Amino acid sequence: MTDLSRLQPGLTGEATVTVTEGLTAIAFGTGGVRVWSSAGLVALLEAAAVAALDGALAPGQTTVGVRLDVRHTAATPVGMTVTARATLQEIDGRRLVFAVEAHDEVEPVGAGVHERFVVDAARFEARAAAKLP
Repeated sequence: MTDLSRLQPGLTGEATVTVTEGLTAIAFGTGGVRVWSSAGLVALLEAAAVAALDGALAPGQTTVGVRLDVRHTAATPVGMTVTARATLQEIDGRRLVFAVEAHDEVEPVGAGVHERFVVDAARFEARAAAKLP
């Protein structure tokens, strides 16, 4: 049984990263410019959502990302720090909906909606491993 009693709308989490060469669009192969990649934005937004749930899940539970609807609205150069914030907006059974946003040291750089599902970690990993021959 899934225990979601410690979850409530309004929970927030943050995650921060300093943009390195390894996080650029060039490094990810997703563009020809030396700025923070959209893949990096997605990862940071997910990390903020995970941080919002820190201590709120029952032992053995975790969450998995299932949907992201994000706009990457501004470029961030190598060396600049980006902070993402996720706020839990809705709880629908095991589905959690977050409002997510990110900003660098100068301006907002992305925002959107992120959904995660609460799962039993061991059971989830066992189902994934069952795909292997």
